[in-house]
Amino acid sequence: MRKTFLKSTLVVLAIFLGQFSFAKDKEHGDEKEGGLKTEIKEYIQHHLQDSHYFNLFSYTKDSGEEVHVGFPLPVILWDDGLKVFSSSKFHHGETLAEVDGNHYKLYHGKIYKTDANGTINYDEEHHPTNVRPLDFSITKNVVMIIVTGLLMLWLFSGLARSYAKNNGIPTGIGRFFEPIVLYIRDDIARPNIGEKRYKKYMPFLLTIFFFIWFLNMFGLTPLGINVTGNIAITFALALMTFLITNFTGTKDYWMHQFNPLGDSMPWYAKIPLYIILVPIELLGLFIKPFSLLIRLYANMQAGHIVLMSLIGLMFIFKSWIGSPLSFALAFAISLIEILVALLQAYIFTMLSALYFGFASEEHGHGHDEEPELAHL
Repeated sequence: MRKTFLKSTLVVLAIFLGQFSFAKDKEHGDEKEGGLKTEIKEYIQHHLQDSHYFNLFSYTKDSGEEVHVGFPLPVILWDDGLKVFSSSKFHHGETLAEVDGNHYKLYHGKIYKTDANGTINYDEEHHPTNVRPLDFSITKNVVMIIVTGLLMLWLFSGLARSYAKNNGIPTGIGRFFEPIVLYIRDDIARPNIGEKRYKKYMPFLLTIFFFIWFLNMFGLTPLGINVTGNIAITFALALMTFLITNFTGTKDYWMHQFNPLGDSMPWYAKIPLYIILVPIELLGLFIKPFSLLIRLYANMQAGHIVLMSLIGLMFIFKSWIGSPLSFALAFAISLIEILVALLQAYIFTMLSALYFGFASEEHGHGHDEEPELAHL
């Protein structure tokens, strides 16, 4: 009986001490893991932000010094006059830039005017209150937009020359792009805009499709330039669609906005309905481009976050099970992102063509003619 009691006591004591030591190890492990998670989170946020420095890659020396490999970009500010200098003066935000007696500090990707000590003042919500000069700098997103534009100019000017030289038959890389151009014309522009007016929208539709597609693909390279994950870029693209839609809209298009029921009932019967219908139609003018910018921005931003989070899990798990699993998931997501890059360009182009079709329709309310637009 005593032996059984002694054994039971020893077992309970061993379990208690084991749990206590495990809890201490787990506490220290959580501290290290928490620091690593914070570092990964900050790295992801840094990756998603635009930058005044075109960083190719970086590494940390044995001494702990972080080395950035890349090249600085021009900083263009308007602060009581034009201020132009190299972003190397900031040294990745570690130093101040002094220009014409003024001091500027790069803080969380934004440039603030400060004093010689680099003081940043905050409000009650811990937001910087320092003056921010107008920033017209050439950032890495702008560089990739310029590179993409030059690439498109080179590719499609070559395609046009090959058409001229070979009686309408493309050569070289043009053979790859020609089916895509024909698809946009025959399966997107013609069905949604109509045979009579699709040609005037084709330059924009082709440009916007390849522009978004190429930028999305560049974002999947090791450079990781997340241009279409910047809401300012997607806003500009959606704004162009909005302006083209409304400035090329026909009389019937605008009549539909303010008289959606047409001649289907007497005017006095439509007044109560129009109190609701007309504001909804006008609100739809802004909801359509807003959905364009949010869809493109959210999908590309989320894709980068998920992919980099899965890669970060490899450094957290550090095990023969977790790390290979994280790598396999990251590889699968990368393949899906290649499809998403093309799909988002297609959706943006398709919806733009659909909006152009609504704007260019000519049939009136109460007419028996069939509309040219193929409504989905």
